[in-house]
Amino acid sequence: MFSNPDNDATFASVNCKLENIVPLNQWLGKAGQLPLIAGPCSAESEEQVLAVARLLALQPEVSAFRAGVWKPRTRPSGFEGMGEEALQWLKTVHEETGLKTLIEVASPLHVELALRYGISMVWIGARTTVNPFLVQEIAESLRGTDIPVFVKNPLNPDPDLWIGSIERLNSVGIRKLAAIHRGFSFYRKSPWRNAPMWELPIEIKRRCPSIPVITDPSHICGNTKLLASVAQKAIDLEMDGLMLEVHHDPSSALTDKQQQITPDQLMTLWNILVMRSSSGDEHFELKLEQFRSEIDRLDAELIDILARRMELIDEIGHYKLENNITILQLDRWREISIDRISRAAGLGLSRHFIMQLLEIVHEESIRRQNDIMNHPSDNGTPSEVHLP
Repeated sequence: MFSNPDNDATFASVNCKLENIVPLNQWLGKAGQLPLIAGPCSAESEEQVLAVARLLALQPEVSAFRAGVWKPRTRPSGFEGMGEEALQWLKTVHEETGLKTLIEVASPLHVELALRYGISMVWIGARTTVNPFLVQEIAESLRGTDIPVFVKNPLNPDPDLWIGSIERLNSVGIRKLAAIHRGFSFYRKSPWRNAPMWELPIEIKRRCPSIPVITDPSHICGNTKLLASVAQKAIDLEMDGLMLEVHHDPSSALTDKQQQITPDQLMTLWNILVMRSSSGDEHFELKLEQFRSEIDRLDAELIDILARRMELIDEIGHYKLENNITILQLDRWREISIDRISRAAGLGLSRHFIMQLLEIVHEESIRRQNDIMNHPSDNGTPSEVHLP
């Protein structure tokens, strides 16, 4: 999906290089239950932290308590967290409720303090993940520890940057690792605070099958109305857990009040979610295999058809070259787009899907004709032209 299909070696090399990853169910959650991490966006006061933690501790579905301790905002005029003082509150949470605690760390100093106060787990935030230098410093500060580390996706949709941060942590001996999918910055108008771009966490699971992916609906949505639908989609796509922001009084929250829910609302949401199984009984598996066999056959036909189409494209390219005609013919492209979209609509296929497919095929067609027009060398790349 994000690899280079023209280079098999590149395709193979992009997979994660990880060693001895400990399965998630051995360090978070309960056997057979989807892990649920919950807690306020920010640790605002000892009273607030303990109030939320005590309510969450009553719910056996909650696996860990999260809270932001250092909260640098985009502009420095807002609440930026309570820092080291809040770590003592989280230590009390763990001692009183037994809940594992989870905070964000963004520097080696944060790591040192988290370890000193017995924080159970830490996460690397989206703004930190984009900086390999800082991730490496944090990784070195964690060397020799056994603390679980979560890595949030970078702000920009770059799976290699996300994987690279995970690999840096694993290279210093961190074996309890998980990714957090919290959505990506998106310049277009969107119902989301951060666009989910589900293809990216799916790509992480494909390339790094030993790394669990936890979905953070709160940061994807930026509001409470969409939380249930995003959480359900995460389950349907076989993500490995959920992390939600919970406050005992969201209206009074000092950060991100619009996306936090109460402990009662959390349980209401949890109870309406439909948990899916990744496999079925023998009859189900047999029927599913029949469907898959038919898909395999159709895919083979589809590839054969695309190959024949590209052979025709090559012939057209040579014909244009012989007659000194330009590659791009906009009228023809418009005609194809209108006709194919109309045909697809009649067969129940979405306009968006067919348009994306047509654009990919059109892009490849232009590339092949461009190679022909510019006299490609024997290895399929354009020949070099040396200017005087």
